[in-house]
Amino acid sequence: MPTKRMCLLAILGAMLVRPLLSAPPSAWEKPAAELADQIAAILGPGQAHLTIRNLSTIPTDEIPTIRRLLTQDLKAHGVVMAGAESANTIRVTLSESARERMLVAEVGEGTQSQVAVVDLGPIATQTATTQERMELHKEIDLSAVALANGTTLSSDDPVMALVEAGARLFVLRKDSVMVFARNADHGRTVEASLALDLKRPMPRDARGVLIAAADGNGFTAFIPGTECSGAFSPPAETAALPHNGWTVNCHASDDPWPIAVDASGAPQLKAFYNSARDYFTGVVSPSVGVDLPPFYAAAMLPRSAGNAALLISGIDGKVTMAENGALKVVTGMRDWGSDFAVLRSGCGAGVQVIASSSGEATSDSLRAYELPALEAVPASAPLAIDGTVTALWTAPDGKSVLAVVRNAANQYEVDRVTALCN
Repeated sequence: MPTKRMCLLAILGAMLVRPLLSAPPSAWEKPAAELADQIAAILGPGQAHLTIRNLSTIPTDEIPTIRRLLTQDLKAHGVVMAGAESANTIRVTLSESARERMLVAEVGEGTQSQVAVVDLGPIATQTATTQERMELHKEIDLSAVALANGTTLSSDDPVMALVEAGARLFVLRKDSVMVFARNADHGRTVEASLALDLKRPMPRDARGVLIAAADGNGFTAFIPGTECSGAFSPPAETAALPHNGWTVNCHASDDPWPIAVDASGAPQLKAFYNSARDYFTGVVSPSVGVDLPPFYAAAMLPRSAGNAALLISGIDGKVTMAENGALKVVTGMRDWGSDFAVLRSGCGAGVQVIASSSGEATSDSLRAYELPALEAVPASAPLAIDGTVTALWTAPDGKSVLAVVRNAANQYEVDRVTALCN
């Protein structure tokens, strides 16, 4: 017969166990399970090193619960946790935009990586809903054949810069500016090819900047040692003006180049270019309140507080952000190339940075990133590119990015990249 002491212990044990059995499930169980499903579909069974970072307002003391649930769910799929020496990595970020929170996992297998995303719903309610997934799409805007059509140039002549304005697309080549007009079937035809009177020999790795009038009836080209202005005057019906009414004039110049413009095409920020070294010196006008290192590319990035930050790709391989008089290193872009452009997609946080890959993979790619803080969080899967991305430029409306691509035949084309929110 059980003693009174044994009965009392049994009653107390039941009282302690019952609340545990009837406790409501953790709010993180479903998101962790969904993320584990996506990660396992990418990796398959095996080992991986897991890291978690919190770039949101989610309390930090929630992370151990998230880690425990995610580890359990991954183990159920055959994915077990390993040390930092593992070739497979799972980098989970708790991210947040102005409207919603999300779990983002960058899953790396050697030099390749893919993204898994689970939406946590609106910040106010944290309702479990399906996130608008962002996908990048591309189409050829200007083919290699079109770039050589009607000119004496070869399609393998480098495309140093381009800009779209109205129905026209301006393309800066090594010693000319080509003007393309949009035709009835939405293709491009050569309207004019304007030779530039260069005031200095072009350096080996030539670069340049093009600025166009909003109506497409004028442009300014900045080339090492030379600045050229083009203007369009509609010819009379009975007149046959050279170059279909286009004229261009060049003069020697060492003035800084515009690296950021507003919606009308007016320069917001200029930088001095070192043509002997093929990069910007770091001296900009007007000042951004902090000394900048030499850099290859720059873009103005809208921030949630309503101001804008300057994002630069330094010649040392680091990406930094100049904001409120301070220069800070941005992390999370180990596979970024040296060029990027800002896209106002309306997906997710609304604004993303489109970056080319670092070139370590066998083929190039483009990917969208969001920067809720000082870490670049992948917002899309990589978009494969058939060739090497040599330059990226944002379209005037900000809703697409123009990518200059050099294909396997060493010919240049221009691809238009847009985003789709599913």
